[in-house]
Amino acid sequence: MADRSGGGAALTQRFEQALIYASHVHGGQTRKGPGGIPYIGHLLGVASLVIEDGGDEDEAIAALLHDAVEDQGGAPRLSDIRARFGDRVATIVEGCTDADIIPKPEWLDRKRRYIRHLRSARADVLRVSCADTLHNARAILADHVKLGDALFTRFNGGKGGTLWYYACLVNVFNAVWPRRLAEELEQVVRELRDRAAPGLAWPASEEEPPTPC
Repeated sequence: MADRSGGGAALTQRFEQALIYASHVHGGQTRKGPGGIPYIGHLLGVASLVIEDGGDEDEAIAALLHDAVEDQGGAPRLSDIRARFGDRVATIVEGCTDADIIPKPEWLDRKRRYIRHLRSARADVLRVSCADTLHNARAILADHVKLGDALFTRFNGGKGGTLWYYACLVNVFNAVWPRRLAEELEQVVRELRDRAAPGLAWPASEEEPPTPC
């Protein structure tokens, strides 16, 4: 039986509307990797992490929509989200977006800018971003168990860049948002690095270049 004693997100029809909207926006899109997993599974996973961490409805809605601007429409999509779901949801989504133009800027510069941005981001942006990062890291680790290093061919940063990026995100979340989600993220990323590149030095900051491996 559900515990209705209070706390956490009280979800209304806005969340239902956001779920329908996300299903349309990402309709037909699948996750990188084998199996053709519908992308909505990732969005639901991130929303679940946000809700379980105590996020409110705006944060849960932003979790459902966090990739809509980056992957499905750019700045016009953000304007539509703002009109439908309000300024706060749009601001969180914008804060979780590393590019809103196509073609996207060069990978390393884009990732460095996003990491620097998180250092001064609002708590609601950090919760959704950390939940997104954790859900992605879990998926990468699970795929590495099945596929080994072959999985890194799907990422623009390759093996070295991907391991660098997730370690740098751990650094940021530990510094500015040291909560349970950040702790679990570090555990997953360290396990991934131990499997994929034993002995690889942990970057002190995003200013260090990725180590080829």
